[in-house]
Amino acid sequence: MAAGSSGCSGNLHSKSEADSGFLGLQPTSVDPALRRRRRGPRNRKRGWRRLAQEPLGLEIDQFLEDVRLQERTSGGLVAEAPDEKLFFVDTGSKDRELSKKRTKGQKRSLLLKKPLRVDLVLENTSKVPAPKDILAHQVPNAKKLKRKEKLWEKLARQGELPREVRRAQARLLRPPVAKAKPGPQDTVQRPVYDLWAKDNPLEQPLAGQDTFFLEQTKKKGVRRPPRLLTKPSQAPAMEVTPAGASYNPTFADHQTLLWEAHEVELQRQKEAEKLERQLALPSGEQAATQESTFEELCQGLLEESDGEGEPAVGQDTGPKLAGEQAGEDQAGGALAAPTRLAAVEKKTEQQRRREKAARMLRVQQAAVRAARLRHQELFRLRGIKAQVAQRLAELARRRARRQAQRMAEADRPRRLGRLKYQAPDIDVQLSSELSGSLRTLKPEGNILRDRFKSFQKRNMIEPRERAKFKRKYKVKLVEKRAFREIQL
Repeated sequence: MAAGSSGCSGNLHSKSEADSGFLGLQPTSVDPALRRRRRGPRNRKRGWRRLAQEPLGLEIDQFLEDVRLQERTSGGLVAEAPDEKLFFVDTGSKDRELSKKRTKGQKRSLLLKKPLRVDLVLENTSKVPAPKDILAHQVPNAKKLKRKEKLWEKLARQGELPREVRRAQARLLRPPVAKAKPGPQDTVQRPVYDLWAKDNPLEQPLAGQDTFFLEQTKKKGVRRPPRLLTKPSQAPAMEVTPAGASYNPTFADHQTLLWEAHEVELQRQKEAEKLERQLALPSGEQAATQESTFEELCQGLLEESDGEGEPAVGQDTGPKLAGEQAGEDQAGGALAAPTRLAAVEKKTEQQRRREKAARMLRVQQAAVRAARLRHQELFRLRGIKAQVAQRLAELARRRARRQAQRMAEADRPRRLGRLKYQAPDIDVQLSSELSGSLRTLKPEGNILRDRFKSFQKRNMIEPRERAKFKRKYKVKLVEKRAFREIQL
C-alpha cells in the first residue's frame, strides 16, 4: 500500500512539475521541452482558445495587460521612469498646518474651484498620447511647393522677387489718393415723380408701342383689375372691445355686457331644447302600435270602388262569362278600326279652298284689330306715360332697397363655404372675478382665435372647423405572449 501510494504521489508530482514549465528534482521528472505537445487545428476558434488557455499564452496576456496599464496610468513603463517622477521629498507638516488654519470662506472658494464630478468623469484619464493624424499634416502638392520655395529663395539671392511682392512694393511707393466725400451742395437733385402715374419717366421708352406686344413680352405689367381694389367686407379689422370688458369697468357697462352674454346663452339653450324636443320619443298616446303601422304601410295600395262588395268581373262569375266578355271586346275593336280609317280620308278640293279662305279671313281680321288698337293708343298717351313713370318709380324704389340691403349686409359675413359663420363667445368676467389692477387681472380670450374669427367675419377666408380623425380600420388589441405568461 505504501509503495502504491508513493508511486501514485510521484506521478502527480511529475505531472504538476511538467505543467509548470520547470524541470523537477524527482528522478522520474521529464524535461518540458522534450514533452510531446498536444496537436490540434490552429485555424479554428477552438485552437485559438486552447492556445490562449495555455500557461505561456496566459503569461503573455498578463504581461501585455500590465504594460498597457502602466502606459495609461503613468504615461510609460515604471522601470524606465526617472526617480523624480516616482518619488517626492517630504518637507514636513507645514502644508498640513496651513490646511488646518483655513477659514470657511477659503474652504468654500477651494470647493468652487474644484471641478465637478460629472466633468471629471468625462475627462480623459489615459496618459497614452493620441495617435498622430497623418492626413492633418499632409499638404497637397507639397513637393511642388517645396520646389517653388527653393526656386524663389535662389532668385531672391540673385535679387529677383515674385510678382506679388513687386506689386505690393509698388503700392507702398504709390499710396492711393483719398477721395473727398461729396458735401450737401454737391449732391445732384433727383427729380421726384409718381411711380404709378401715366407720365412716369421709366415708361417713356415704351411710349407709342403696342400694349398687347408689351404685355406679351413682359415689358409692361398687367393692369390690376379694379375688383381687387375693393375690400371684401366693410367691417373694421380691429373692433373696439365694449366698455364692460375693461379691467375696471363701470357698473352699468359691466351689467350691459353681462346681459348680452346672458342673451347669447339663452338663445343657445333654446336651440338645444328645441333639438331635444324634435329628437325625443313620442308619448304613450302617440306611440305607434302594430295596427297603426300596418295601416300606414298599406296607405294608397287599396283603392275604394263604388260597387263595394260586388264581385269583380272575370273572378266570381266563372270562366264562361269571362270568355264572353273577351269576345265582345274583340268585336268592338274590329268595328272601331274602319271608323278611324274613314276619319282620315283625303279632303276634296272644295274643302281645301274653304279652309284657305277661312285662314286668310282670320289673318285679315287680326290685322284690322291690331291697326284699330294702335289707332286707339294715340288717345291713351297720358295713361301710357303715367304707367311708364310708375314703372320707373317702382324700379328705382327696388334699386334703392337693394342698395340699402347691400349696404346693410356689407358688414355681415357671407356664405363662402358649406359652414355658416358663428360669432365667437363674448369675453366677459363675472362680478366676483373682476380685479381692480392689471397685475391681478385674469386673461380672457385668445388673440390667435380672435384674428382667425376676424378673417372669417371680413370674408377673407371661409368658416372652417377642425378636421376630425376618422380611423379606416378598427383597432385590434393584442396581448403579447410575455405579458400573458405573467401570473399575479
